[in-house]
Amino acid sequence: MKLERVEIVHVAIPLVTPFRTSFGTMTTKDTFLLHVVTDSAEGWSEFAADPEPLYCSEFVAGAEIVLRDFLVPRVAALGEVTAAAVAPAVAKIKGHELAKAALETALLDAELRTYGMPLAVYLGAVRDRVPAGVSVGIKNSVPELLDDVERYLAEGYVRIKLKIEPGWDVEPVRAVRDRFGDALPLQVDANTAYTLADAEHLRRLDDFGLLLIEEPLEENNLHAHAQLQQRLRTPVCLDESLHHASDTAAAIAMGACRVVNVKPARVGGYLEARRVHDVAHAHGVPVWCGGMLETGIGRAPNLALAALPGFTLPGDTSASARYFAEDITEPFVLQDGHLPVPTAPGIGIEPLPEALRRFTLGRRDLYAA
Repeated sequence: MKLERVEIVHVAIPLVTPFRTSFGTMTTKDTFLLHVVTDSAEGWSEFAADPEPLYCSEFVAGAEIVLRDFLVPRVAALGEVTAAAVAPAVAKIKGHELAKAALETALLDAELRTYGMPLAVYLGAVRDRVPAGVSVGIKNSVPELLDDVERYLAEGYVRIKLKIEPGWDVEPVRAVRDRFGDALPLQVDANTAYTLADAEHLRRLDDFGLLLIEEPLEENNLHAHAQLQQRLRTPVCLDESLHHASDTAAAIAMGACRVVNVKPARVGGYLEARRVHDVAHAHGVPVWCGGMLETGIGRAPNLALAALPGFTLPGDTSASARYFAEDITEPFVLQDGHLPVPTAPGIGIEPLPEALRRFTLGRRDLYAA
């Protein structure tokens, strides 16, 4: 497969409601799609980060430069390109996992389309649909939160995740438990908002039977998370701290987590995400698929990944309507609390031309043979 063209398509899609976490509030999904053209097929992917480096060090404008000046030239120089060759070709470039993931995924999409193979089959999926959870952002009041949770449960979501931060943690969790009962699968996500000094406060969450508390402490501090896990009954789940299969293995060995969240972009792509899954699954550690408010281009391959055997907890693979009144692809629709795993070749979906045109802010070529 020879690389002929690489194009960035900058898109901005309004969210149906603002989404607030401890990092800030999003009102628009503002990112880019990566479109690759090879001599045998085309491929698409979505860059997962935001215009500002708040959730992680990568951001939209920076990723474009890294792709244009460092990643794409190294891959294009291979001549014959495969998705599996991307990681070795760009290994000397430190970091930039999300940019690397975008390039690898677009090429993987093109490669699998050439073979007529769905991504789910390639990864080793064992299910044709996956249970859908929903992430509920920080609200202005507890009554507003309860209204949102009630609506999502009525829509069929099988798990609720609450974003928390200091000052918005125990009381909203208690309110949700009081309203909806102990049987509701419930978890919380702190997005690194606490320190180890907050351990006694976080222990109060043990009373609510949570599935997990996600990334409570500063990113990459496995030792602190291991100390916190010793003090909590609630399983600690790591997200931002896990970048590869190797540090996932280290975190499990240290007792820094009892659950693993896999975001494919964060670990450099779906090939490494499968290795992270394999490590956790081999150790009996539950895995689930996180989300980054993806459009359909990012959501489709996440569903393929979430169909692997170790993904035993519902992920943040919500329906398209959770975030967008209109997506740039055919929408993913919740059915009996589940979403279908795409079965078409590659990632199984592509942009709708008219929708893509209306949400596009600009297009730029990064490479042309």
